[in-house]
Amino acid sequence: MIIEPLAIDGAWMCRLTRHGDDRGSFAEWFRADRLEAATGRRLVPLQANHSVSGRGVVRGVHFTDVPPGQAKYVYCVSGAILDVVVDLRVGSATFGEHCAVRMDAAEPSAVYLAEGLGHAFCSLTDNTAVSYLCSTVYNPSEDRTVSPLDPDLAIAWPVSEAELQLSPKDQGAPSLAELRDQGFLPSLAECQRR
Repeated sequence: MIIEPLAIDGAWMCRLTRHGDDRGSFAEWFRADRLEAATGRRLVPLQANHSVSGRGVVRGVHFTDVPPGQAKYVYCVSGAILDVVVDLRVGSATFGEHCAVRMDAAEPSAVYLAEGLGHAFCSLTDNTAVSYLCSTVYNPSEDRTVSPLDPDLAIAWPVSEAELQLSPKDQGAPSLAELRDQGFLPSLAECQRR
């Protein structure tokens, strides 16, 4: 496993090693010890999620109030996604910026993102399966969404506008500016105390 920082502080790409033979293939998709050694952060999963999406489905941009915040470790099990991390930490040098990486089952990889960062992905194929480990359990009162179509975020989704499929929650999500004005975004200082 090779773990490299992404352009947003607090996000890392984990390139996994696939072992194969005539029976198929094998990869360790999560190692807490290696993740902590590379990032200086400990991930103790309290919830695991799994989604299956058709081409053009966008899930996110989701985040959890800080505190408690929610770190995530995202793995594309089958198919392919464009995985997007958005810096939502007010006061961060990269506030409002995003980075995107392609992940697919052919080249196994995962993305780790710390508390205070938003997460979204777009499914690039039908029947794309994504599993992710979360540092906290889902609590609807702490769950937040930023519009994945917010022009200020300027995320270039890799499918046509006609192909984009969003949940009603994501379609009606407020912009980054609205959430900031309402006081729902975490500060960098709050996230650094985590």
